[in-house]
Amino acid sequence: MPVTPNSIVSPQNTFWTSAVATTANTTWTDTPTNTVALTFTNTNGARVKKITALARAIPAATQLQLYASSDAGTTKRLINTVTMPASSGPAASLAQIPVDFGYTEEAPLVLGPGVSLWVGIGVTNTGIVFSCEGYLY
Repeated sequence: MPVTPNSIVSPQNTFWTSAVATTANTTWTDTPTNTVALTFTNTNGARVKKITALARAIPAATQLQLYASSDAGTTKRLINTVTMPASSGPAASLAQIPVDFGYTEEAPLVLGPGVSLWVGIGVTNTGIVFSCEGYLY
């Protein structure tokens, strides 16, 4: 939807997306390898309130990487990393605590028009599942 200059633009719709990264990325340049799209681009931008990750198998400690792209993934800039610690889960009798990137309603990640998010992992794994939720403008 087109916006009017000098008018408040509030979120129009909620969104939730997910992506699975399995192969390590060890290239932190603007063209990293083995990254996966987490969000799509939106004409008016988005407000991300939460990004978390869970492992599909017992993880070794690994870096979780978050990239932003304003050109449909051709160029990706590293904007955040967190560490997923080694653990003995997931298991049938052991809950897994999601690793959180730290974004909240009060401290969101605001994406401009046409910006998408991409994720990567530092150590190859059976699969790290990233989840993202927020609002579209």
